Amino acid sequence: MTTSHDATVRSRTDDLAEALSLAGTRLDGATAQRVGTAVEGVRQRIALGVDHTVVALAGGTGSGKSSLFNKISRLTFADVGVKRPTTARVTACSWSDVADPLLDWIGVDRERRIAHSEDLEGDGAGALQGLVLLDLPDHDSVEPAHREVVDRVLPLVDLLVWVVDPQKYADDALHSGYLREQVGSESSMVVLLNQVDAVPDSQRDNLIEDLGRLLADDGLTGVHVQPVSARTGEGVAAVREILEEACGRRSVAAGRAAAELDSAARALLAQTPGDVPWQMDAAVDRELEPMVQATGLDAVASQVGAAVRNGYGMPEVPAPDRDAIALSRARWLTRAGAVLRPGWQRSLAESAAGADQLRAAVTAALRDLDLDVRGPRSSRALWRAAWGCLGLGVVLVVLGVLALTGVLPVAAPWDVTLAAGGGVLLVVAAVLAVVRSVARRRQAARRRAEVASQGRAAVRGVLVELLGEPTGKVLGEHRRVRELATGARDLPSSAPVTGAVRLPTDGDLEAASTGSAGGADRATAGA
Repeated sequence: MTTSHDATVRSRTDDLAEALSLAGTRLDGATAQRVGTAVEGVRQRIALGVDHTVVALAGGTGSGKSSLFNKISRLTFADVGVKRPTTARVTACSWSDVADPLLDWIGVDRERRIAHSEDLEGDGAGALQGLVLLDLPDHDSVEPAHREVVDRVLPLVDLLVWVVDPQKYADDALHSGYLREQVGSESSMVVLLNQVDAVPDSQRDNLIEDLGRLLADDGLTGVHVQPVSARTGEGVAAVREILEEACGRRSVAAGRAAAELDSAARALLAQTPGDVPWQMDAAVDRELEPMVQATGLDAVASQVGAAVRNGYGMPEVPAPDRDAIALSRARWLTRAGAVLRPGWQRSLAESAAGADQLRAAVTAALRDLDLDVRGPRSSRALWRAAWGCLGLGVVLVVLGVLALTGVLPVAAPWDVTLAAGGGVLLVVAAVLAVVRSVARRRQAARRRAEVASQGRAAVRGVLVELLGEPTGKVLGEHRRVRELATGARDLPSSAPVTGAVRLPTDGDLEAASTGSAGGADRATAGA
């Protein structure tokens, strides 16, 4: 049967896997490996089923965890004393005869396994059914291989039991190297303070209180601390109750998996900071004018206007300034990637077009501009009419003056008519010249504006295609990775295991949902 919590863990695992795939090489190697290991480990653990509860005893040299292992299992199987530093192998005791696939996955050697017999437990055997108890090497051993085994196995277990002793419970190697990395896993962790028989009764409470304070300083809240003595057996029964509670809670395995996902998601979120304040239109608008200046577009537009106005000239679009283009690209990348981690900044730079590609694209886009320098259609007709009126007006004025001075024998009033008509034609010629000039100036202004507008649109298109769209894609993937990683952290939390109460099992919950109201009330009371 798959619980809703198991299904949630599977869904979050898929989200984290998708985020990892999407982020790819943009993550640093350590983060990518950590997330990948968590995803694969959780998938394999859930695939193996949650009918077993894997509990690992972890601790430093001399903490007495192997003695506790033997006390809990009621066997003498784990290496104790002088044998401990010599082995980097994991010891396992399982209260199940079908745990071999799980132990193979964890990496426990065949000769280091033992299946617990019900004859040793008597009536209490069923309470620990499905338990797989591991005794790990010392995390602070002088042998590097020991720590490597611990680091490999810890993410694979369902309930992590840290065994500390009164002399070394404040060891920085434990707190900085392990406990602080377990924030978020409080519901799947217990701390056993071993060798309390060596502590005076008057000091025990202070010792436990100090250990709790250190755990709180590590960021771990609500972790149950259980005093115990492997030598005298004090507290061992309470430890077995804790293990019984863990075995009765089917969600422990899924809860530990959820904690692994949470830890991996936090690492992924650290590589994808929150807000990336970027909008394509605003970014393009900011860089458009500097890019236009690099092309000399405004000068070309002015030349077109002058050619239209003057009636001659053929402007050309010069090649954009490469240094200015490169500077514009650099500004773009700096603004867009200001809050990104180095891997994402590198990806952004690789996705955006290079300076030479930008320059070539801008040159090609501006080459297609229509640099029409022709004047208005009426310009030629006005030009001809103005010159015609001017010529005829001059002739008539000359004839009129000659007639008025008596040089030409012209009877009145024709002498005045000739002079007046010539003057009118000269005025008409001047008006036509002014009209033509105004028309050309208007055409020049319009063509100048058109060239500038079309050129800016062409440059903007290049910016959008070669810088804007690649940037939007990278930042969109960045946003999606963060959304998926955030979703992978959105997990239901479980109460820490303490052994103080018996939490409802799946069977209790199913009975409560399908049985009578009285059964539901009893299940609720049991919780």
